[in-house]
Amino acid sequence: MIALVDYGAGNLRSVENALRAVGAEVQVTHDPGVVSRAERIVVPGQGSMKACTDAMLASGCAEALVGAIGRGARVLGICVGLQMLFEEGEEHGGAKGLGLIPGTIAKLPDTVKLPHIGWSQVRAAPGCHPLFGPLDGQYVYFAHSFAAPADARGVALLAEHGRPYCAALADGNVFAVQFHPEKSQKVGLAFLEAFVRI
Repeated sequence: MIALVDYGAGNLRSVENALRAVGAEVQVTHDPGVVSRAERIVVPGQGSMKACTDAMLASGCAEALVGAIGRGARVLGICVGLQMLFEEGEEHGGAKGLGLIPGTIAKLPDTVKLPHIGWSQVRAAPGCHPLFGPLDGQYVYFAHSFAAPADARGVALLAEHGRPYCAALADGNVFAVQFHPEKSQKVGLAFLEAFVRI
């Protein structure tokens, strides 16, 4: 069973449908108790880091998520779900994250079109976690203007839009992607299936 966190923001239904398509049992929940007990948790995100983090904190799901990570639950953050793991972000004049990963989510350069919407290639970083290995060289779907640094702790995949950035990371039992696997067709579904099976 995967707890899919509903904190009032994000592309929840498309993530739910994609997880069900690869055979996962999914419980959409905003109940911190369910999150705290789950063995696998997916945190989707669409919108601003500040709004999503504030919603997670207000619902009690942020505290439940941190506790679940501490006891070994496997977690997947998607898009803003990755950004919220970091200490802070530049969006809207500054936003606090959950502080699980050191570093700052910074705006992509103004020299390229923003938001970055569309397909980009990802490359494996040195020491890439096996979960992300099959994605090396593949094209996946992005929709964002801010990104984690290319040298983020646990970086597994890199992409480039104006500058290199962290497209995916693995830090212990925490996994996160800046791209949208639920919108990345067969490549994305294969990744979600691999997460469900680890």
